[in-house]
Amino acid sequence: MKKLISFAVVFAALSYAAPASAALNIGGDASVRVRDTSYDRAHQASDDLNWQYRVRLNGSADLGDGYVFKTQITNEAPGAFGGGGGWQVVGYGNTELYSLGVSQFYFGRFYGDSHYLVGRLPLNATNNPILDLTLYPKNPLEIPATTFNNDRLYGANYGTKIGPGDLNVVVGVFDNISKNDTGGTGDGVLNDGYAALVSYKTTISGVTIEPEVFTAFTKFDSITQETFSTTSNSYQKPWHQGIRPVTFGANVSGLVSGIKLGASGFYNIGKGTTPSSAIYATNANANVDYTAYLLRVKAEYGPFLAWYDHSVTTDKSSSTTQKYTNNFVWAQYQFKVHQSATGSFTIQPTLRYLTTKDDVTPANNTNRLRSELWATVTF
Repeated sequence: MKKLISFAVVFAALSYAAPASAALNIGGDASVRVRDTSYDRAHQASDDLNWQYRVRLNGSADLGDGYVFKTQITNEAPGAFGGGGGWQVVGYGNTELYSLGVSQFYFGRFYGDSHYLVGRLPLNATNNPILDLTLYPKNPLEIPATTFNNDRLYGANYGTKIGPGDLNVVVGVFDNISKNDTGGTGDGVLNDGYAALVSYKTTISGVTIEPEVFTAFTKFDSITQETFSTTSNSYQKPWHQGIRPVTFGANVSGLVSGIKLGASGFYNIGKGTTPSSAIYATNANANVDYTAYLLRVKAEYGPFLAWYDHSVTTDKSSSTTQKYTNNFVWAQYQFKVHQSATGSFTIQPTLRYLTTKDDVTPANNTNRLRSELWATVTF
């Protein structure tokens, strides 16, 4: 709480700085939620009730001539025990501490039909599953890029209008694990995890179409979420390492009888050989050969929002072909208790249901239901 007050004081001081300084506009949101998680793996059912909270402070400054600065301050703790995405869980460690930090910050310039930005950029990964499929190809569902990667990336963004639509390019750094030059492969300054996301968004007859390609152009790691157990929730660990995966597909959306409908389809290819470098000691010289696809259908009508995800991953890296099938449903309904020009107060019940299937090892099959109740103020 002391850290939160300190950040608020700093923001207030900046916003009332000398007249020659750019005005810093402050906003954000604060939420509390109760989450009940019930899951079953290998017929070992478990149930866990968590009380959680999150604070996000947003700052922005208009520097003139199109130059801007934006930032988001929130909790960047790892996503263990059902946290992540800025959420903190009461009951683990010192439960009254909330470690605020710079989650996003970026600055750049907007022209008439183009812009550039650099810094720790927001990804909008919740609404764009191409990132989930590339980073977590084995089990890409339930928005892991948002939860575990905090929906941001250090890099640069350039966007411009071309023809009837907008071209957007994001180049980012995903890891910094390679160093020195050794007799093995995979070391050196250009072997950290660099990747690019290229998209083109246009609207035709009321339908918005956004084809995308996301590709690594240096050595890159795909990640998996750990198998669920009765003692902890999921977390990150390497799956296949040191390759250059590519993902392509599109997001499509439009209005039908007042209902906003959306669909996404993406296909991921990961092939190569893990380098012999010591940094890949566990998987050095391993063969990597997997493909994965993810399909999403989404509907939004007034306060109601729901989507359904289906993904299948086929891994032929070893002599035994592994197949993983995942299904996920997110459904929420938002009640507006108060709405004004200066903020809002909402109550939001949410359901999140996930199933995973391992064809080779059925004992790993999992189903998990998360029922949540959110209370959020925006300001």
